[in-house]
Amino acid sequence: MDLRSALLCVGGSVCSFKLVHTLLGGLQAPPREGHRAWRQRNIGTSLAHSSLSGAWAALCFWCHPQMAEDLISTHTRFSFSLVTLSTGYFIYDALDLLLNQSFKRSWEVLLHHAVVVSCFSLAISSRLYVGFAVLSLLVEINTVFLHIRQLMLLSGWRNRPAGGSAPTTDPPRPTPAFRLTSLLNLATFLVFRLCTLGWMTRWLAAQAGQIPRFAHTLGTVGLGGITVMNVVLLYRLLRAEVLTDTRTSGKDH
Repeated sequence: MDLRSALLCVGGSVCSFKLVHTLLGGLQAPPREGHRAWRQRNIGTSLAHSSLSGAWAALCFWCHPQMAEDLISTHTRFSFSLVTLSTGYFIYDALDLLLNQSFKRSWEVLLHHAVVVSCFSLAISSRLYVGFAVLSLLVEINTVFLHIRQLMLLSGWRNRPAGGSAPTTDPPRPTPAFRLTSLLNLATFLVFRLCTLGWMTRWLAAQAGQIPRFAHTLGTVGLGGITVMNVVLLYRLLRAEVLTDTRTSGKDH
């Protein structure tokens, strides 16, 4: 795939995810407006991308295991297409956030998207490091459960409805579906997010003398920043799930 075709794929991806966002708005019953409704459509669109790209990335390594042995120059048209699709998604989502949410609330996500688009753009333009980019998209397997959890919170599906008409002082109990989603979210976070980022960091350090300084610096700075963001995200999840449950259980005894 030449550069012109790759740019067309990126542009087509931007338009496709805009279409997904619009279609999700039509599925909301009754149709709703406002920030909360936009947030649900935004997360729904992100869920569509993470479901597609996470499965696609795993399939790339399953069908072409040689790519795992050479993350620099070995790739297929199938894997290259995934990188163009995800680049388009991150561009679309950044524009969606800039237009619909304050910078104060979205700067972390915008910074993440800027780093990813910069690194993926290098892979697309040079046709190198495609395998490394595809490896990073294994993180999206965890993102599936992260977005499902967010949608459940927005939709009020976290806690079981209170039974009976008498007032109660008992703390709300999460539904079994929410507990399962939270468990899968934390488990896949450790496997597909932290382990993947750790392996990428080790690989990048080992390649210090084999790739150009600019590419190595871009990868190191970008990966370092994203790793810090993910450590903060893990802390927030643990505080919301584990620490909150511990405090609630302590009050019950």
